[in-house]
Amino acid sequence: MTDDKPHKITFLGAAQQVTGSCHLLETGGERYLLDCGMLQGEPSEQPGFTFKPASIDAVILSHAHLDHSGLLPQLVREGFGGAIYCTPGTQRLLKILLEDAAGLYLRDLEYDNLRRERAGKPLLEARYTREDVAEVLNRCEAIPYGELTRVSDQLQLTFYDAGHILGASVVELGVGPGNQRKTLVFSGDLGNPETSLMRDPTRLEKADVVLMEGTYGDRDHRGFAETVAELEQVLTEARASKGNVLIPAFAVGRTQELLFQLGHLYQQGKLDGWQVFVDSPMAKAVTEVYEDFRSTWDRDDRALLAKYKSRTLKDFLPCLSVTESVDESIQINRIKNGAIIIAGSGMCTGGRIRHHFKHRLWKANTHVVFAGFQARGTLGRMLVDGAKLIKLFGQEVYVRAQIHTIGGFSAHAGQSELLAWAGSFVNKPKFYLVHGEEKALDTLAEALWEHTRIEATVAAKGATVHF
Repeated sequence: MTDDKPHKITFLGAAQQVTGSCHLLETGGERYLLDCGMLQGEPSEQPGFTFKPASIDAVILSHAHLDHSGLLPQLVREGFGGAIYCTPGTQRLLKILLEDAAGLYLRDLEYDNLRRERAGKPLLEARYTREDVAEVLNRCEAIPYGELTRVSDQLQLTFYDAGHILGASVVELGVGPGNQRKTLVFSGDLGNPETSLMRDPTRLEKADVVLMEGTYGDRDHRGFAETVAELEQVLTEARASKGNVLIPAFAVGRTQELLFQLGHLYQQGKLDGWQVFVDSPMAKAVTEVYEDFRSTWDRDDRALLAKYKSRTLKDFLPCLSVTESVDESIQINRIKNGAIIIAGSGMCTGGRIRHHFKHRLWKANTHVVFAGFQARGTLGRMLVDGAKLIKLFGQEVYVRAQIHTIGGFSAHAGQSELLAWAGSFVNKPKFYLVHGEEKALDTLAEALWEHTRIEATVAAKGATVHF
């Protein structure tokens, strides 16, 4: 490290891939993590840390999604003892997501160990426990948007609204002491300005270094009016075939977006005869948090609910039922037609959507709507890519259902929005592209140069840069 570049960043995750967001910032003998996310769509055994968790002074968390937060309990388990800085919305959602993930993980571990014991194999130790989740939550320090916080003599922190999900933030860091301070901006996940409930991502003007996501760096989403029209068309086709609609959806963000749009269709008289089910206890809890933070929603969307005298999304969509128990979930499978079933997980890697697939994916009058990104290796990606035979719960299931991909509901910015956000920096900082598959990031780098004359580097996993 040279004296004129005393700070460094090492890209530990979400480098030429979409999940596992984690970047190590080192400055003045201090070490900070930007996110600590788990891999999704990969083998269940997560790779170990390439650093000593006890050496990390603090974690700066951009938002609550597990691909940004999911390894925090393991980090604590292995010795991390610092603060976890996040927004109030992220803090509320983090409790729901981490506790749910821990329940699933520990249940699967118990099952795996039972099989190993029967086979005479050594048992696996838990990577973390529920107590570690509780410790993560105890270590959270919530900071509102726009509030400058002094983390140490070496680091100042400000969160800005990223417009992605509730509490999601663009992270601005003042790195280094006094007049030697450099500005590092980490975009987190930038939102799609056309979607509902969230405000537009905050655009900043000055930085020395920018880490920017590029999930959809190679394309734009379909226009929002066209997206809603496409959803209406799917409902029309499903009604004509006397079928049902399955929507795998993330419990955080996507489910609330879909409920808002379906509510708008209901208020326009376009959902007559349909029953809408949110088959996810976690989505119910998350929706309640969203409603608690309604003051942070987009002003026009709040006005629309007020127009129809709706205090909650359930008021806005009266044909909605939220199923919590397993028995209630099973009852949905007895409905022959006219059901819109929203269930997790969003990439079909687990959750109740897989049970609904087992009962309906082999029926030609079933319509499956993918309204979010499907990472490589996930069941959702296999279906989007045209798989005709899949395995669920040890059984082969033939895919006769009609598969629809409606990208306009994405909570991520498309290429044009990414270019506009990057172009708002007036002093031409150094850009590093993260959180995207290789093709998307390469395409985005080319577009940044062509349209804004920003020279961007695609971050490589394990690479270190100085600034």
